[in-house]
Amino acid sequence: MRPIILADATLVDPGSGREGRGSLLLRDGMIADIAWGASPDAPDGAEVIGCAGAVVAPGLVDMRAFVGEPGAEHRETLKTASEAAAAGGVTTIVSMPDTNPVVDGPAIVDFLLRRARDTSIVHIHPAAAITKGLQGREMTELGLLREAGAVAFTDGEHAVASAAVMRRALTYARDVGALLMPHLAEPGLVGTGVMNEGELASRLGLAGIPREAETIMLERDLRLVRLTGARYHAAMISCADSVEIVRRAKEAGLPVTCGVSINNLTLNENDVGHYRTFCKLSPPLRHEDDRQAVIEALAEGVIDVVVSDHNPQDVETKRLPFAEAADGALGLETLLSASLRLVHDGRLSLPAMLRAVSSRPAEILSLPTGRLQKGAPADLALIDIDEPYVLDKRELRSRSKNSPFDESRLTGRVQATIVAGRVVFDRRADGAARAA
Repeated sequence: MRPIILADATLVDPGSGREGRGSLLLRDGMIADIAWGASPDAPDGAEVIGCAGAVVAPGLVDMRAFVGEPGAEHRETLKTASEAAAAGGVTTIVSMPDTNPVVDGPAIVDFLLRRARDTSIVHIHPAAAITKGLQGREMTELGLLREAGAVAFTDGEHAVASAAVMRRALTYARDVGALLMPHLAEPGLVGTGVMNEGELASRLGLAGIPREAETIMLERDLRLVRLTGARYHAAMISCADSVEIVRRAKEAGLPVTCGVSINNLTLNENDVGHYRTFCKLSPPLRHEDDRQAVIEALAEGVIDVVVSDHNPQDVETKRLPFAEAADGALGLETLLSASLRLVHDGRLSLPAMLRAVSSRPAEILSLPTGRLQKGAPADLALIDIDEPYVLDKRELRSRSKNSPFDESRLTGRVQATIVAGRVVFDRRADGAARAA
């Protein structure tokens, strides 16, 4: 593999918060040298990529994405998910376990890892199920699954309703050093709800989901964390009350982190509009006051990471009346562009935003990526943060097309993505986007 020099770039290291002009030397899949304010000497035969001041940052680490394999290849495959990820600057994906069969045994984790090595152009790390078959009754073998390569544990879109099962899982996770990141949706309170409970749901004639469906589960889990001492990551919070619950837990010194979906950061319940099923999500889009609360919490560091919550759905499950449509939206390819809305609005600095989508999730998952430092993996994104474009779902690389940002104006776009020192996506090649 030829060495690569990324010359004349705006380097952003979200881990340290450092930002400035400089160049990188990539060799053997690693960052071999970093020169702030200068250019490293080019070794013989090196490929020089002129960045013309564009941002070079660590590739994004997405802690929550459904990839389809095995069993739902009509919605997404590891290959198509990785191509969508590369186009969005995502170099590491944590895949969800709610597949068919469920990722609840070491053999399925091994299958995913081998399949990803064969077909994916980005890193894919499987998350395994907390309970067998996602049934919420019997705990999986967390230790064996972790040894097989599972980086975290979740029941995907399913909540662990039993407090006794969650307590046992947290206790065992503590003993084997595993991370639990459950979905927060109390089934009895969700009921037949399909959007945020409130005036808008009433006017649309749709059953609502109260915030308490999230906060009651979160309160319960954090009390169990206090009881067991286990590491815990709330996969996605969406409302002001949840922010305060997490804030208190962190102030009390509990080993707690949390995430938020890019959808809940940048959209609110009004985006449901005239029953737009692409905006039917779990957790649902909340009131604007809740959106503002999670933005502030992200800026303060109460919320640690931003996830795409990539959940592709085909036309048969989305082209239905709102109440009957499946939850879920695409997110891999738009995670960065949508996140940059907060930067352009002045709500977050660029290093702070990149920290939430790269270095912080890497820290939580104990992965070596997410750093712009000598000796770090050469997983990088080259970004033009000011390029405007209108999203056309027909150009998305995902096998499904259900993006809530379809026809939206976005500013900021990935120009190239490098994984392990190899260019896997180059939008600039021949003046058109392509996956390598």
